[in-house]
Amino acid sequence: MKIGLIQQHNTADIADNKKRLAKKIGELAQQGAELIVLQELHNGLYFCQTENVNVFDQAETIPGPSTEFFGNLAKQYGVVIVTSLFERRSTGLYHNTAVVLEKDGSIAGKYRKMHIPDDPGYYEKFYFTPGDIGFQPIQTSIGKLGVLVCWDQWYPEAARLMALHGAELLIYPTAIGYDTNDTKEEQERQRMAWQTVQRGHAVANGLPVITVNRVGSEKSENSEIPFWGTSFVAGPQGELLYEAPTDQEVETVVEVDMQRSEQVRRWWPFLRDRRIEAYKDITKRFID
Repeated sequence: MKIGLIQQHNTADIADNKKRLAKKIGELAQQGAELIVLQELHNGLYFCQTENVNVFDQAETIPGPSTEFFGNLAKQYGVVIVTSLFERRSTGLYHNTAVVLEKDGSIAGKYRKMHIPDDPGYYEKFYFTPGDIGFQPIQTSIGKLGVLVCWDQWYPEAARLMALHGAELLIYPTAIGYDTNDTKEEQERQRMAWQTVQRGHAVANGLPVITVNRVGSEKSENSEIPFWGTSFVAGPQGELLYEAPTDQEVETVVEVDMQRSEQVRRWWPFLRDRRIEAYKDITKRFID
């Protein structure tokens, strides 16, 4: 499968961000991309650096303006697109939602972010209600996509459940960067931990992983996040098939052998050897 990635630096100009994404989607489609993955909350700035009730005005319904905009692009170019939107479900009820658009422009399915962080610069609990759809892959014309979002990528349980439900690859739209107060050494440890844990999901589940992050620095009233880019594609043994730079916009196509997972799972039959009868405690918060 030919997979297109768009690692973009966003500004406060939502119309311009979407215009640039549309142009890049067209270019990737011309290069043969069948699936195109966008970064987390790609329409605008990462607004969760502060808590501001006026930001809720940016939320939209699904279906809505963005699903129509990107759906038209999916239909025009005959590609599947993974989007990431600020969903307005109802008054006072909002989600961080990934929407997959089919080649005909229709909505193939959606995933509401389950794990919601609340850290300095990432005040997402103020804006987003945890997802209630569960870890269900989305069936498309090109395969069964296990779509998760950003903070979900640290949790092996989420990746495993997607795999157990038959996902053929794991996809993580992402917005993560450095804390400017950390040392360079600590920043690099965090970036490497972030990539390592996701490559571990690839190995543990025998599936390719596609992660698309933001890039460039975004400032708010009292903070700044230099997003670390590093969008990447890993194969089912965790092997890096592609890695984007930390400081540049990227739009590229990466080819993934979707048949390789079958062979890797024959060599390493982790699903066969799971001791499911011994895992009941995994649903507890902590074991005293």
